[in-house]
This record gives sequence, structure tokens and C-alpha cells, in this order.
Amino acid sequence: MRRKGMLLFFALVLLWVLAACGQQTGSKGEPGQGGTAAPTGGTLIFGRGADSTALDPINVTDGESLIVTDNIFNTLVDYKPDSTEVVPSLAKEWKSSEDGLTWTFSLQEGVKFHDGTDFDAEAVVYNFNRWMDPNHPQHKGDFGYYAYMFGGFKGDPGHVIKEVVAKDKYTVEFHLNFPQAPFLNNLAMSPFGIASPAAIEKYGEKFGDHPVGTGPFKFVEWKKGDSITLEKNPDYWKKGLPKLDKVVFRSIPDNSNRFTALKNGEIDLMDGLNPEDVPSVKSNDKLQLFLRPSMNVAYLAFNTKVKPLDDKRVRQALNMTVNKKEIIDSFFAGLAEPAKNPMPPSLWGYNDQVEDYPVDLEKAKSLLAEAGYPNGFETDLWYMTEPRPYMPNGQKVAEVLQADFAKIGVKVNLVTYDWSTYLDKTGNGEHPMALMGWTGDNGDPDNFLYVLLDKDNTRTPDAGNIAFYVNDALHDLLIRAQRSTNQEERIQLYMEAQKIIHEDAPWIPLVHTTPPIAGIKEIKGYIPHPTGTESFENVSIEK
Repeated sequence: MRRKGMLLFFALVLLWVLAACGQQTGSKGEPGQGGTAAPTGGTLIFGRGADSTALDPINVTDGESLIVTDNIFNTLVDYKPDSTEVVPSLAKEWKSSEDGLTWTFSLQEGVKFHDGTDFDAEAVVYNFNRWMDPNHPQHKGDFGYYAYMFGGFKGDPGHVIKEVVAKDKYTVEFHLNFPQAPFLNNLAMSPFGIASPAAIEKYGEKFGDHPVGTGPFKFVEWKKGDSITLEKNPDYWKKGLPKLDKVVFRSIPDNSNRFTALKNGEIDLMDGLNPEDVPSVKSNDKLQLFLRPSMNVAYLAFNTKVKPLDDKRVRQALNMTVNKKEIIDSFFAGLAEPAKNPMPPSLWGYNDQVEDYPVDLEKAKSLLAEAGYPNGFETDLWYMTEPRPYMPNGQKVAEVLQADFAKIGVKVNLVTYDWSTYLDKTGNGEHPMALMGWTGDNGDPDNFLYVLLDKDNTRTPDAGNIAFYVNDALHDLLIRAQRSTNQEERIQLYMEAQKIIHEDAPWIPLVHTTPPIAGIKEIKGYIPHPTGTESFENVSIEK
């Protein structure tokens, strides 16, 4: 774990240096570089814990949707298969101006969308205008990720992108209102998959049910609550790929039932493996175990707009009741480490000097009394029913928290909803406290601290900051970090930000997990990506 974290740290530092030193230029990528071996064909059935919420990547924020869309859409730039180092994709090369305000991308030529229309600079302009302009006729939806990563929408004071211009058929230029250090990393994120403008115009608000991109697989069918089927894109612009004929994403909510389905040959690959089932996979010569590199955090968010959780003494008191090691030993089988910050230690800028709140019930009671609640209080604690990579069993963890809080007189009623409803309601701030988690999208601290805890992301619906925590000093630090081109300065700003967050305690950070994944022995070429979303274009089944 430790060594993996350091390797990721150095890779990310190198990436940032390349992206922030002015006149940055990406390396060339050639169509067909992904592989020349003969396709092996076959169908991969991927078992997962929940269905997708929609298949328009810009209008979803959940991993279950994005792992599907990542196979239908390409982004301008992409990540390496095993890291968040940025590599070419639909853009074969790029450069930025000295002041970081202009980015120029040269696009792949001859690429087609699945509907046969051309991918070109005008398609890129159309997509970004749709995402950033609330007055665009096809700006229909929440577009949550766009606002998270680019400071809101056109007209908002913090909006990063001024305009996107097609210089010629295969050259597109981005003009920014401010430099943004993680700009290139942001563009590589799955939500920014480039969609067919013709298909968006055709389907409008229903585009999420009829996704059309340039990716390795084409959408075929969605049986809601059951499965999503994709088929091979025979005209994919990377020669020799994809290798599979078909990918089926099958929803099996219970982790144990999904593992049984794997052992029975009903599915080929599954995520959400219960940590306690890892030894069983290791001892089964028909199966193989994969471990996704840890880049996540599970947490309990306090809605800081709801009494008495608006008082930081109350939040600090609740932090002092939770024994995280016991939770890890009981439900994570050692495949997790306690969290004390909102970002994982594998990211650069992590502040290891922050000391976690100790378990101290007497101090906790004292803080409650100071806040005016000597006898405790009663409220609701929300948990998710579907297993998540950072939370294999939300109900069990919620029950432990319920018991811990009761020790200081705080009674919580456990509440839950199906995953889609849960996301909608927490994104609207309807909860007093809620279990949630986050898997990093781009390897930058901004993707954790700004998205999850900055006041900009308290906007509803689909708030990223479901604690609805507002601290102007923190906001100033995070914006300065976004706009700085000095790596050491960014590190210091994020270190300071974590101290402020710890003091205000809008969350109880719980764990950082290493999610286990199991598959049949015949699967080749599968590399779990730290972001949790990945293309199956290089995967094959060799029987």
C-alpha cells in the first residue's frame, strides 16, 4: 500500500509538472496504436451492484453509469490504463500558452460517431457549449460534473472556460477566464466524453437512453434494473480494438449473490467483492483476483445547514465516538485504512500532520453540553443499500455508527432509499447526515477538496458538497490552488485546507479502501484503473 502510494505520488508530480510549466505540449498519438493482435471475440458479462442512472456521461455522477459510458464515449485526452497520467485520445496533441489561458488541441482525423456522423472541431465546440451554457437549447439536465470541475456555468463568477473555438476542421482552441492547474486532467475525466451532436439534437432529453459516442462499443439495449448490452464498434478508430464482440453490464445488488453467480459461470467479472471472500477467490483455480489501487474516501457527511449539526462542537463530538479500526476489522478484512482527511494519502498534497479525532466519550459529552445538548438529541442517519467500492455494506457501518453515537446520548434513526433516489435526495440536501464516498477522477487534490467541500459546490440539485459546508477562508485557499502554476505552493495550500476542514469537521472521514475485484481465469488485459471507470477495449476472454 505504502509503495503504491509513493509511486502514484511521483507519477502525479511528474504529470503536474508537464501540465503546468507553460507551452505544454502533449505527445502524438496515432490511431491504431492500441493493438494489432487479432480480435479474440466473445462476450464479457460484468456483474455489479447497481444499475446505471443514465448514459449521458455529462449528466451523471455515479460510477455505475460512468463505467458504461466510458466504453461508449472517448474524451479529448485520456489516462494511462494504470494511472492518471494524461495521454492522447481524440486529441492527438496539444499545447498551452505561457499564461495558461489558451489551450490548442489537434484532433484525430477520420473518426466517426456511432451514428456515422463526423467527429471534428465543431463537434467539440457543440459539446462544450451545451455543457457550459445554461441558455443552450440542449442544456437539459443537471450537468453536475461540469460545474464541479469548471467553477459553475457560463456567467458564474468562478467559471473557468471563456469560450471554445474551432480554428479549422481538426483544431480546437480553449480560451480560459483564469488559468486552471488541473485543466488537462479534468478534460480526461469520463463525464467529458464527446457525444454526437446529431444524436443529441435527435433525442434531446432522452439522449441518456440513446447514447452515441466514438468509443470502442456501441449501445444496444438497456433492461432497466437488469442489464445494459454494448456491442463492438467495427469502425473503431483504434485499429485492432476492441477485442470483445460484446459487453453486458448485469446488475446483481447483493455482493454474495454476485460472487455465487461468478462461481457458477453466470458472469465473468465482478466488482464489489466482499473483502471476506478474497481468500475464497485466491484458493479457486478457476478465478483470479484484481485489486483496484486505492484512490477513494468513504465518509459520513453532516448537513451543516441542519440543527444541531450546524454547530461544529456537535460535529467534533460525533467524530470522537467512532472507532474506525473496529469498522475496518469487522467489514473490510484489512483492505482499508482509517481516514482522517477528505483525500487519500496516495495523492500529493496529503497532510499527514493532521491528527485524527481520538475516541474520547467524556470529551464528546462535554462538547455536546457546551453546545446546549447535555442529554443528546435525535436525528436521522441515511445509508446506501447498494454496495459501493468504498462501502461494501452501508447498513452494517450505519448500525455501528448508530451504536457509537448512542454512547453520548445521540439517537439516530436509520433511513435509506434506492441508489438513484439516494443520490437525488442527498444532492438536494434533504438529509441530516448521510453516508457517502468518492473515488477520485483525475489524481488531483482539487477533485476531492474543491468538489466535495467548497462552497461553490453546494448548489442544488446534485450538490457535490452534501455537507453544504461553507468556509470562505477555505474557498480562498482552494481557488488559489486551482489557479497557481507553482507545485510547491499548491501543496502548501492543500495542506492548510485540510487543517481547516479537520477543525470544522463537516464529515467523519471513515476509510480509504482497496476495492477487490474477481474474474474468471480466462480474462486477459484487464487492468483496474484507480478512478474506477475504465474501458474494456483491450480486454479479451481467451478460453
